[in-house]
Formats: sequence, structure tokens, C-alpha cells
Amino acid sequence: MNKPENRLVLAPMQGLVDDVMRDLLTRIGGFDECVTEFVRITHTVHSRPTWLKYMPELQHGNRTRAGVAVTLQLLGSDADNMAANALEAVRHGADKIDLNFGCPAPTVNKHAGGAVLLQEPARIEAIVRTLRQRLPEQIALSAKMRLGYTDKTLALDCARAIEAGGAGSLTVHARTKTEGYEPPAHWDWLARVRAHVRIPLTANGDVFCLQDYIDIKEISGCHSVMLGRGAVMVPDLARQIAAYEAGRPPAPLSWAELMPWIRLFFELCCAKEANNKYPLARLKQWLGMMKKAYPEAAVLFDAIRTLKEPAAVAAILAA
Repeated sequence: MNKPENRLVLAPMQGLVDDVMRDLLTRIGGFDECVTEFVRITHTVHSRPTWLKYMPELQHGNRTRAGVAVTLQLLGSDADNMAANALEAVRHGADKIDLNFGCPAPTVNKHAGGAVLLQEPARIEAIVRTLRQRLPEQIALSAKMRLGYTDKTLALDCARAIEAGGAGSLTVHARTKTEGYEPPAHWDWLARVRAHVRIPLTANGDVFCLQDYIDIKEISGCHSVMLGRGAVMVPDLARQIAAYEAGRPPAPLSWAELMPWIRLFFELCCAKEANNKYPLARLKQWLGMMKKAYPEAAVLFDAIRTLKEPAAVAAILAA
């Protein structure tokens, strides 16, 4: 029997991993797949501009510039309208749909979306089944969940509901909604979920370094791992992991080696939206996260903190 393939997936982090960050991190390397920020589904059917806003890769064969596959994620609770939107996204080129049952945001949960649905396994199953029945057979359908809303009582029921509804794979963030992003992530629960479903499981939660990756695979038994905040804080983390799996030295990038990537990121942000706060806000957000791994990021953050003109920031990055 062939050994399952190791896969690395870039997480769909709202407000953090947009198309520009996907572009940059997949160029650095190591990833096999990305998932978009969620597209909120309420009472309307979105038009092409909305789909392209969240997933410009629809125009490029559902791949980033580096050739990494991109999956479109939907969030909502109205099964019929989610199916209608999924079909519309497919009409515009999407070839894989992921369903979000894990978002902890209060606004989303208040409107019956994301992690709040983990209190209703039967409703989750109905949503998944509706989409699976209405989507063309060749369109892949997956889902992402947390271990529960306030506790883990229904974790296994929710995982089984997603499988019973017809999803082909499942990603589990090893925390409840209430636990948010507070450590620790419960990797042992990933093994429990894996033992109760037959579809492939992707492990997610608190992978910030190569050793975390080794540990989460060993404890969960999963061969597929999703990287979230760790991939943003350490931009070459996926490349280090891929090198390790290929039997090569991980060879982390130095700060000097990361600087060209930081300059490229800012250039890509300016190319996307040059006449507003987007480029500066995104760069500051990224450096603010990188400070935890690189002291030099704090120095650069302080150097640009009060600047408002892209040209001034670009000059500092060039220096």
C-alpha cells in the first residue's frame, strides 16, 4: 500500500491571507494548496466582481502565480442559497468549494454562520448534502471545522455529519470557538476525529515551526497539515517543511534573505490598491506578526510606523 502523500495547505485567515499574501507565500514555496478568505453567503447570489474580489485566481485556472491550487471558501447557513452561490462560482471557474464551520467571529456567529453551527450537527449535514447533491460531480467539496462551540461534546458528531453529507475531505482546527486562538491546540483530538471518519483529515492549529509540524503529524496521524499564523510569522515555514520532507536541510531564510520578499509584498500591495491605506496597513500588519519571530521586523515596523506615503515606505524598504 502506498504511503499517503504529505500535503501543506495555507489557511483561509480572514483579513490576513488575501490574494496578495497567497501570491507571496506560494512564491516563497512549500505549499500544495491555498484556501481563500471566506465569502459570506446571506440572501443574495454574488456576481462575478465579488468572486474575483475574493479569488482573482479564478482568472488564472484557480492557481496562484506560482502554480499552487486555490480553493474557494464559503460561509453561511442557508443551504439553498449557499448551493446557488456555489453553482455561480463554479460557472465563473471555481473547481473546489470549501465550507466554513469554524469561524469564531462574533458577528458571523450572531448571524448563524461559522462555528455557531457546530451546535447543530444535523444542520451541518444538511448544508453539506445540499451542496454535494447540486454541485457537478467533478467539483470537489471539503469543509473546515473547529472542535466545537463552547466545548468538544459534539466534535465527533460534527465530523461525521460532514462526512455523511458528502464532503470529500475535512480540516479540523484543534480548538473550540470559545478557546479562540489561545494555546494549546488539542492535537490529540485530531487523532480522535481521524479515527471516526474515513475521509482524509487535515490537521490545523499552532504550527509555528518545523518541530510543531513534526509533532502535530505524529500526534494526529495526519499526513496533511494546514499552516495559519505560523506561515505569516515565518514566511518560509512551508519551504522549510517541504525541504525536511524531501530529506534536505530546512535552511531557514535570514532576515537579509527575507527583505526582497518584503519589498515584493509591498510592491504587490501597491499594484493592487495604490491610492488608499491598503499597502501601508497590510505591511504594518505583517511586520507586526513577524516581530514575534524576527527582532529586525520590530525595527522596520518602528521605522515606517508614522509614514503615510507609499513612496516614503518604499525608500526605507529599498535602503
